[in-house]
Amino acid sequence: MKVEGKVAIVTGGGGGIGGAIAARLSEHGARVIVSDLDGETAQAVVDAIERDRPGTAAAVAADASNIADIERLIAQAEDSFGPVDLYFANAGISGAPGLDATEQDWNLSFDVNVRAHIRAAQLLVPGWLERGEGYFVSTASAAGLLTQIGSATYATTKHAAVGFAEWMNVTYGNRGIRVSCLCPMGVNTKLLYEGRESGDALGAAATAAVLSAGAVLEPLDVADVVLDAMDREQFLILPHENVLDMYRNKGADYDRWLRGMRRYQDSLLDNNR
Repeated sequence: MKVEGKVAIVTGGGGGIGGAIAARLSEHGARVIVSDLDGETAQAVVDAIERDRPGTAAAVAADASNIADIERLIAQAEDSFGPVDLYFANAGISGAPGLDATEQDWNLSFDVNVRAHIRAAQLLVPGWLERGEGYFVSTASAAGLLTQIGSATYATTKHAAVGFAEWMNVTYGNRGIRVSCLCPMGVNTKLLYEGRESGDALGAAATAAVLSAGAVLEPLDVADVVLDAMDREQFLILPHENVLDMYRNKGADYDRWLRGMRRYQDSLLDNNR
């Protein structure tokens, strides 16, 4: 899949990984709708893109989990640039730590981290099947392959996001629809540090776990990996290559892996009490 000349929507595009993907898409010749709950941040990303490539990007303030807003994003893309070719379901939230997460916390995490992907696919896939082409990129997390110390909502919904992307790939991969799933570890974004700033020991342990697991990458570096993987139509996108080894170790001896994770969590909590 070459992105040149394609029309893309990027949710959670007001900064971080989403903003970086939008910038790289534009640099490679795509036209981009940059969406974020915070319209001002989305506009700032578009302003930076438009300084070098006028007429290639537009900002839309939208809730990526709201089906009416997704419909509006698609309509805006079609009006501005043409039919949507690429959809980056990138918006995500970290969620509350521990079992103290409320029903509202759980519902919000499922809405943003999972149902947003499902709703976008429901709107886009029928048209892509008619056209014989489309590309859906799901931003999950290494937590969706491994787990997330601290946040049950994050660990659970990111596993679900990986599962939905897998299902999409299996179901539509032979019908012209490409699906990739992005599973990074630490990336230098606000999301990474939310746990540490939560005032909760489990939240602090969540951030510490990611910081100690490997290098913290810059969003533009992750975006480069994403576009390279799309060029090869690779399903699992791992900016941190050691995640694959961790995933293999988990599957090779699940109980051993769980024991190790419990010890690791205990050490992090001791350091953050």
